[in-house]
Amino acid sequence: MKTALKLQGIVKRYGSNTALNRLDLIVPRGSIFGLVGSNGAGKTTAMSVGAGLLRHEAGLVSLLDEGPFNPGIHAGRVALLPQDARLPPHLRVEQVLVFYGRLQGIGGDSISEAVEKALAWTNLSGKRRAEVHELSHGMYRRLAIAQAFLGHPEFIMLDEPLSGLDPREQVRIREVILGKTQNQTILISSHQMSDIESLCTEVAFIEGGRLIRQDTMSRITSMHNTVSYIVSTGNAVDIDYFRSVLGQAEWWFEPRACALCVRFPDAMTVEEVNRKVIPAILQHGLELREVRQGVSLEDEYMKIVESHAPQKPASSRGF
Repeated sequence: MKTALKLQGIVKRYGSNTALNRLDLIVPRGSIFGLVGSNGAGKTTAMSVGAGLLRHEAGLVSLLDEGPFNPGIHAGRVALLPQDARLPPHLRVEQVLVFYGRLQGIGGDSISEAVEKALAWTNLSGKRRAEVHELSHGMYRRLAIAQAFLGHPEFIMLDEPLSGLDPREQVRIREVILGKTQNQTILISSHQMSDIESLCTEVAFIEGGRLIRQDTMSRITSMHNTVSYIVSTGNAVDIDYFRSVLGQAEWWFEPRACALCVRFPDAMTVEEVNRKVIPAILQHGLELREVRQGVSLEDEYMKIVESHAPQKPASSRGF
């Protein structure tokens, strides 16, 4: 399998703090890959090590199957949007894009075309002559995103790309990400589970600097054999009642999402399950609000993280 990024046994320490604890991660080429974890889990550190911005104490890094970052090999092919990107404050917006475009290897008349395209899709054409320090937070963020896509890099790493954008601009950036070409790979780190779930084809959960699960989005959310029925909570949900409706299936209720969930054998289809379950939900006196194929990424993340949490020792009381 061709990879955009491979981390093997990466260890990164800050003094006595271990940020990455033998982290393994594989980002397949052509994917939109989501990196999920709590604050301090190691997401930003992993991206920085992968991009060659941070040295690591142990382990192997390979970018585009050609070893660790090397300007002679990877220049113009890899781009990064840090979460707290800092741009030259007294340059004009247009000058910033020209500067980063040149760094990405865009030459000749192509730079003007690339800059115009970037200004258009980030809705910054009217601000081309403004100095960076004059921009609002949202405009600043859009400019930082624009520089990451200049030159059509093969691998783009985005740390919290939608943070600070208004809803309309979030939609615009999502469209750009989803419109990537087949030879591009995008790695996204975000706390927004809905963004990861809607954008990504693969996802990895990391906690404490270690990988705890990585898989395709469809498998992690069980798209092929699980249905979630979002219901009202006016009446109690009797799981035993639904077991009698659909045997040979696993049932559970997710109170956080008000979701009645069923995981069924692979031999059954979603259509067959719906034909039996939806009438039963209504007969049971529940209001059916939504039917979702699979489970939410948020629920699956919480379940996996809780299962990997260290067990607290039983309390003892002395006399």
